[in-house]
Amino acid sequence: MSKVLDNLRYADSHEWVLVEGDIATVGITDYAQHALGNIVYVDMPEIGDEVVAGEEFGAVESVKAASDLISPVSGEVVEINEALEDAPELINEDAFANWIMKVKLSDAAEADALLDAAAYAKLCEE
Repeated sequence: MSKVLDNLRYADSHEWVLVEGDIATVGITDYAQHALGNIVYVDMPEIGDEVVAGEEFGAVESVKAASDLISPVSGEVVEINEALEDAPELINEDAFANWIMKVKLSDAAEADALLDAAAYAKLCEE
């Protein structure tokens, strides 16, 4: 069973969100990194880019597959995890500690519409 943290919200496309004030930290879930296998590259947006909930903002590539990253929230990218540029495998070590981007939210209500931990865990069991 993959790890699911209670304090996060989840998209059914397997991204997680931690909202602190008007900043949302976004990464991929433990379930997603297990499904992908050894991650070799993370394509991230640039600081200042606008992301839209439900639309692609990058990709994660592993030795066996590539997967688009779908933004669970809308807003402006204010930070990216530069450590992933040189060490994308950090996501495999801890998907929750190794976030991908931070977004200044344009609509905080979008995060409220995401899955809670129990609903996401159920999705992963299906």
